[in-house]
Amino acid sequence: MTIAWWGYALISAIAAAAVAILGKIGVQGISSNLGTAIRTVVIVVFAWAIVLARGEQRGMMKLPPKTLVFLVLSGVATGISWLAYFRALQLGPASRVAPIDKLSLPLAIILAAVVLNESMTWRLVLGVTLMTIGALITIK
Repeated sequence: MTIAWWGYALISAIAAAAVAILGKIGVQGISSNLGTAIRTVVIVVFAWAIVLARGEQRGMMKLPPKTLVFLVLSGVATGISWLAYFRALQLGPASRVAPIDKLSLPLAIILAAVVLNESMTWRLVLGVTLMTIGALITIK
């Protein structure tokens, strides 16, 4: 069965929603950095298990340097995001942290337009504006 891009995006959204709740419960009484480190180990094992099961590790030797640089930079950004997210969950309510975290949406769309030259339709701009207003309303 082939899943369309939007199907994977929906799976991602559902899993991300679970992260907020599971993470909030998980960091109670421990360092948020330790919680992030444990989560990261699980992700590394899970991702490599999939790569190995599919035989995709053979592609490692063929990676262009540019690809590797951008994947490393993406990993650094992910690490910063996760560390900050788990600390925010530790300090604040998940019902407020998650929407604020999703302000990454308008930032990603702006970056996609500027860096990747992706088009921004009026529907996209309106929808993201409404989502942004919704996220901002959740801040006390």
